[in-house]
Amino acid sequence: MTKRKVVLSWSSGKDSAWALHVLRNDPSIEVIALLSTISDAYGRVAMHGVRESLVEKQAAAAGLPLWKVRIPTPCSNDAYEKEMAKAVIHALDAGANAMAFGDLFLEDIRNYRLDKLAGTGLDPLFPLWKTPTDTLARTMLAAGLRAVITCVDTKQLGAEFSGLEFSDHVLDRLPPGTDPCGENGEFHTFCYAGPMFKNSIPITVGVHETRDGFCFTDLF
Repeated sequence: MTKRKVVLSWSSGKDSAWALHVLRNDPSIEVIALLSTISDAYGRVAMHGVRESLVEKQAAAAGLPLWKVRIPTPCSNDAYEKEMAKAVIHALDAGANAMAFGDLFLEDIRNYRLDKLAGTGLDPLFPLWKTPTDTLARTMLAAGLRAVITCVDTKQLGAEFSGLEFSDHVLDRLPPGTDPCGENGEFHTFCYAGPMFKNSIPITVGVHETRDGFCFTDLF
């Protein structure tokens, strides 16, 4: 069997980590690299605010190369798409024929990815698509996935959730209407352990900072 060679979009969070686990359990697929968008000014993953050094440790624990898409801050959509186009060419040069994403149910984001990959030679894959998020969150935890909430949109969720361990206890405390996986942008996570990694990643929870309506928790 000729395996499909896949590059996985990597946010550092639980959903992309679980997507890696799901993809690796498909015998027709070989994940060849993780692709992360890094703020060039701050050396952190865009939106999640996670240090670049921690993402490097995730890739090492996953046994995969990390491809970094460096973007300016602030970043226009044109600038972002220009850098992503370079990443697509790099993926094709490396023999990839698909790019995977950990998206769950947001149709507009999925359609955007479909549109941008159309005709490139990379097929878009969505291994978690339409999985009920309440079930998915509990399944991840039961399988040993461990993550910390690194960013909270304070317009949707209390800042006190930032820095907490993503856990059954936290899921039980989420206000009504909050997606259990934070798919509406309520929160973002950093995954530090799970079946997709050969070892856990030691982390220390640092300071909290609120800016532009978001509460970020530094990890190091």
